[in-house]
Amino acid sequence: MPEHRTWHEIRELNRRVTDLGEPLVLTDENRALLTNTASEVAITPREVTQALQDDVSAAALLKEIAKRIRVGSRRLSRAITEAIKHQEAGDLDAARAPFLELLNVEVVPFYRELAQVQLDALDEP
Repeated sequence: MPEHRTWHEIRELNRRVTDLGEPLVLTDENRALLTNTASEVAITPREVTQALQDDVSAAALLKEIAKRIRVGSRRLSRAITEAIKHQEAGDLDAARAPFLELLNVEVVPFYRELAQVQLDALDEP
């Protein structure tokens, strides 16, 4: 399970680099943050090693990590909202559909796990 503090640090660093135009300086701390968080969002160690060769590719890695966190979170929120509507209407098959769709496209293990938990809960009596 990812540490929310680390994901917050990624979002904040990405905001500073992307929105405010600050340069990404590859300090030991930033390298560790990118390396550790990349694995949590299904980016391979090889991709990380290649990206950490220079500041430009490291900034692209940061942007991709932040994107996977943001998009996955939104995707899960939408799936939960849609499933609740169908569940309240008594249509459990339709309530399962958003989670199944999410599982078809989501790469972040944490969001996949949460979707599976929600899906399993729909099958409980």
